[in-house]
Amino acid sequence: MISQIKWLKWLYLLLALLGAVLPTLSNIEFVKSYGSTFDVQLFIQLANNNPASQSLSRDLLIGSTAVFVWIISESKRLEMKNLWIILLSTFTIAFAFSAPLFLYLRELRIEEINRN
Repeated sequence: MISQIKWLKWLYLLLALLGAVLPTLSNIEFVKSYGSTFDVQLFIQLANNNPASQSLSRDLLIGSTAVFVWIISESKRLEMKNLWIILLSTFTIAFAFSAPLFLYLRELRIEEINRN
């Protein structure tokens, strides 16, 4: 069980890195294709342009909202510090980055609690 937890921690960190890089590359491509700035209104419009993209957008919105509420609750339960980093990175980088980063930091906190 202990080795599984350590392995999981590194998987979360890898997913956080991918969650930062891959959406950022897509955002850069969006800016290259649609103007010199990140037009949020256009981005949302394109994300809801057809039924498939609407389904993905709504799925992400509902799922990420539920996980976001859990992140806040779990961080308080575990008395985790620096929650603001997770909250800020959700909106400045990507949820695909902040959620696995939180899981990585959560595993570190659980290890710390178990050592004491």
